[in-house]
Amino acid sequence: MLERLFRLKDVQSDVRTEVIAGLSTFMAMAYILFVNPSILGIAGAPRDGVFFATAVGAGLATLAMGLFVNYPIALAPGMGLNAFYTFTVVLGMGVPWQTALGAVFISGIIFLILTVTRVRQMIVEAIPPQLKSAITVGIGLFITLVGLKLSGIMTINLSLTPETLKAVVSGNGTAGTTPLDTAIAMGDIFAPDALVAILGIILTGILMALRVRGAVLLGILGTMVIGIPFGVTTVPSGFSPVAIPHADQLIVGQLDILGALEMGLLTVIFTFTFVELFDSLGTIVGTAQRAGLIDKTGSFPRIGRALTVDAAAVTGGAILGTSTITAYIESATGVAAGGRTGLTAAVVGILFLLATFFAPVAGLIPDAATAPALVIVGVLMMAAVKGIDFDDFTVALPAFLTIILMPFTYSIANGVSAGLLLFPLLKLVTGRAKEVHWLLWILALVVLARFIWLLA
Repeated sequence: MLERLFRLKDVQSDVRTEVIAGLSTFMAMAYILFVNPSILGIAGAPRDGVFFATAVGAGLATLAMGLFVNYPIALAPGMGLNAFYTFTVVLGMGVPWQTALGAVFISGIIFLILTVTRVRQMIVEAIPPQLKSAITVGIGLFITLVGLKLSGIMTINLSLTPETLKAVVSGNGTAGTTPLDTAIAMGDIFAPDALVAILGIILTGILMALRVRGAVLLGILGTMVIGIPFGVTTVPSGFSPVAIPHADQLIVGQLDILGALEMGLLTVIFTFTFVELFDSLGTIVGTAQRAGLIDKTGSFPRIGRALTVDAAAVTGGAILGTSTITAYIESATGVAAGGRTGLTAAVVGILFLLATFFAPVAGLIPDAATAPALVIVGVLMMAAVKGIDFDDFTVALPAFLTIILMPFTYSIANGVSAGLLLFPLLKLVTGRAKEVHWLLWILALVVLARFIWLLA
């Protein structure tokens, strides 16, 4: 039966290899089970409900990728997109988390239409690879900023006025201001939460350096244990790690689609759609290429199915109660272990579904234990900076602003918008407009309209 479903012999694989590959992929990305509830919980969503949505959404989407596409690619709520959801949309814009889920759902519908009509592929081709790298790096820095803030290692003072900040920097602070009254500063690193997080970063870093499989997940669990004597992790009496989720803990169907439409969240929907557009395609194509799934013509068989599953997962995840579900680059871990077929993905999907019974564990993991994972993910995403040519200023400036505006303005959308606007502009004034895809001009106009609308 497995041979008929996944055609293992065609790619010279076997059941044992595929199962091991599935386990490897799951271990590499299972941290999202704990990180996603932590991030979306800050937005006000019940963490147990988000855990269930994360596990079931990732499980069903990955199973679909395995059974209907026969690709060894796993999906789950995307890092970066969940941060945009919480910190930019909910906290920054004051949008209720249910309405934000509605925006995710709408972006998924748009995403599905763009995929079926092949517009999605055209948009991805229009974005310069170096800007894609810059967006990846910027999101990595943003995620790191979130991790440091959650743990208390760093403090962010958003109440400072430009005048107050200028006085502090110049040393002419007025009464009540100190050199520590900066927008971003070191927190109390000897406070229990910060100290536990620092130890967690060191622990996870050692595991990563030793190339231990599932290092990020083991780092989260290890940090949780470290937090017990510090009073950061609280283990209730009579605790049982295995439990069936109660119906009242679920947030399935609580998205507010009409609310998103009434609030006119066009920029939010655009950003959700845009970031997911090229991020998932790059992951799918890159992973499929590593798995040797290219046919004789140089194209990827069933890539249309893969993109359709990926798009449908966005709407499905919003209904379940989580931010955008997307293809995970950690799928490359399973490919490196020999995974070549959808059986690898099926194993990952089943493991995610089984994880729904361990929701109580997620409730025990404090922010100080998930913060190291965010920092480590930031490190991994920083590697994309190698793909940027800083010797070419028409690339360097757009890429640089894309990167720094995400953490410094606390907005992923601002960084993406700046890059899309400046890249074609600099190419135009230097007489290199031919290097710009025609569709990028349209995207630049959309971005310009966004800035005018926000500042008007």
